[in-house]
Amino acid sequence: MRKLGLGLLLAAATINAQEKEIPSKVFWNNLQKHCGKAYEGKLADYVKNDDFAGKELKMHVISCKPNEIKIPFHVGDDHSRTWVLTYENDVIKLKHDHRHKDGSEDKVTQYGGTNPNPGFEKFQMFPADLETHQRIPYASTNVWWITLDENKYTYNLQRAGSDNKFTVEFDLTKEVEKPQAPWGWTGK
Repeated sequence: MRKLGLGLLLAAATINAQEKEIPSKVFWNNLQKHCGKAYEGKLADYVKNDDFAGKELKMHVISCKPNEIKIPFHVGDDHSRTWVLTYENDVIKLKHDHRHKDGSEDKVTQYGGTNPNPGFEKFQMFPADLETHQRIPYASTNVWWITLDENKYTYNLQRAGSDNKFTVEFDLTKEVEKPQAPWGWTGK
């Protein structure tokens, strides 16, 4: 009888462990729910003297594939920025795709980082990777992070050793009109 009880307990623990999803996958699935939707953003109150101040800020979850999500970040009439998130081996990578009006890549593009672990269901962190160090040496100590819950998506940046922090918050409770396609968009 004791062996049966222990066996049932181990079986229940195994089933429970298998049912618990990986935090990065939960984050990914929750972000996928916003595919095709656009949201208005605002700078966090503590962000001062930023080039984005006073401009309309929008994010548009424009493309969702099983392992890639593209989110253009529109700043007023500037449609040059797209956050590209990829999901592989239970971790998420963030890259910044910057384009000119003609669609060509900016000289400062494809920088970002990969979360070194599965993170949390509502929080993913991306320390600067080697490619970022090689492309933009001064950004070697950058750390980006994204938070996501039912009401809000935030994009954040801080450079180690600096008190300056950048945060833009998007209200996920109110969809807005979709902006124009980002510069260089080919529909992929």
